[in-house]
Amino acid sequence: MSETGLRGARIELLDTTLRDGTQAEGVTLSVRDKIAVAEALAAFGVDLVEGGWPGSNPRDADFFEAMKGRTLPGGARLTAFGATRRRDLAPEDDSSLAALLEAETPVVTLFGKSWTLHAREALGVSLETNLAMIRESVAFLQAAGRRVVYDAEHFFDGYAEDPGYALVTLEAAAEGGADTLVLADTNGGRLPEEVFAAAAEVVRRFPGLTVGVHTHNDAELAVANSLAALRAGARHLQGTVGGYGERAGNASLTSLIPTLVLKYGAALRAADRLEGLRELAHLVDERANQTPNRRAAYVGDAAFAHKGGVHVSAVLKNPRTYEHIEPERVGNRRRFLVSDLSGRSNLLAKLTEAGIELARDEAGPLLEEVKALERDGYAFEGADASFYLLASRLRGGEPPFRVVAFQSWTRGDAQGHWQAEATVQLEVGGRTVHTAATGEGPVGALDNALRKALLSFFPELEGVGLSDYKVRVLEGQEAGTASVVRVLVEMERAGERWNTVGASANVLEASLKALTDGYAYALLRAPQRR
Repeated sequence: MSETGLRGARIELLDTTLRDGTQAEGVTLSVRDKIAVAEALAAFGVDLVEGGWPGSNPRDADFFEAMKGRTLPGGARLTAFGATRRRDLAPEDDSSLAALLEAETPVVTLFGKSWTLHAREALGVSLETNLAMIRESVAFLQAAGRRVVYDAEHFFDGYAEDPGYALVTLEAAAEGGADTLVLADTNGGRLPEEVFAAAAEVVRRFPGLTVGVHTHNDAELAVANSLAALRAGARHLQGTVGGYGERAGNASLTSLIPTLVLKYGAALRAADRLEGLRELAHLVDERANQTPNRRAAYVGDAAFAHKGGVHVSAVLKNPRTYEHIEPERVGNRRRFLVSDLSGRSNLLAKLTEAGIELARDEAGPLLEEVKALERDGYAFEGADASFYLLASRLRGGEPPFRVVAFQSWTRGDAQGHWQAEATVQLEVGGRTVHTAATGEGPVGALDNALRKALLSFFPELEGVGLSDYKVRVLEGQEAGTASVVRVLVEMERAGERWNTVGASANVLEASLKALTDGYAYALLRAPQRR
């Protein structure tokens, strides 16, 4: 069957970050977090925000209680998720279905079994009983005034094994009054050609209903499988921001939305809000207490980062040479990386970002210094601030201060009480100061002593703080070469963040180098940065 064109097609988006996304390992959202994410999703242009399963846990029940009386921005509607009735209960006696009604959402997403394996073994019911459970549960909710989106769990696996029965389960949902039939690749292992063929058949068999798709990413095919179903005629799409979800995750809406709008020309409500996509992705990461995926398509820090000298040279002439879209369209930005693979174009582009103009013939010494330092263990790709300071020094710039000497040690007693202490001797404009401080560890004590010394000269550093600290041990490349420690530091002030690097055979010295650059950058450059 030929594929259905997507240009101009209206596709309904259901985001399940607040339900399926929270099933991801390490992801937890409080009620307050869920409210903030729900409102952000709605403002971005998501049609349906699936808030959770009110019958499964107290937190989701509390979320739906808190959402009563609230109106989501942009006309988005809140959705509650739940299962068909239990095998031995009538719908009106089932507490899970009652919880769906008590949530008072205008839309309910109800899932049932499409695979004979699950009906017989997971539920332990006959195939006919499973059909009755689907039909009666949908009808019960529909009679209560709810729109029912029916999620056919394991549909593609069931269709592959027994297509006739899988289709009959959809007929049962349609007979009960569901207006949307969502085909789920719950195990995440089907192939795009299988998904396309099955979805096309469902679209053909149910011309009066909306067909949807819900895919998981266990074979790294969730986005491809979602697109296959949409090309086959599905017009309802489910997924999560960033692909959060159980096991390997769900289809990532932060990949699918821009692809559908920019590549296929589909008509999504979020189409005119794409510039807010990166901000939305980072908001969800922050609320979920997860580190943003640097390599995420469209929204990651590395999505439009260029490292190879040939690439950078070409991008400076015409970004289309190595970029598939303009990064600004999804709220991202172009970045140029500096490393031992860099050419002069990288260095000049990076300096231009910082407002430092350098003639091309002046870039040679800087390039050689970068390569020499990286041989010694430095890495400037993720340490822009250290790179800017290096460029400034090579052009004759004076550092705002100099560490003359330092010590840091840890002492304990027989009772197991430990305390770290450090001293720092600092010189600023010919004046010196000697300070001491304690901390939770030797690096923390060293940072506290350095801050104490600096604040006596630069009170404007009061608002600067250490927000992240990473250590990596680099094994020697040749026999007899000592291991080198690389320290990466992130500092923050009033929402501004910058990264520095230090390297040494001694972890304290490497830490001091990174910390020193961090505070020096705060004095010289950070106020001008984004």
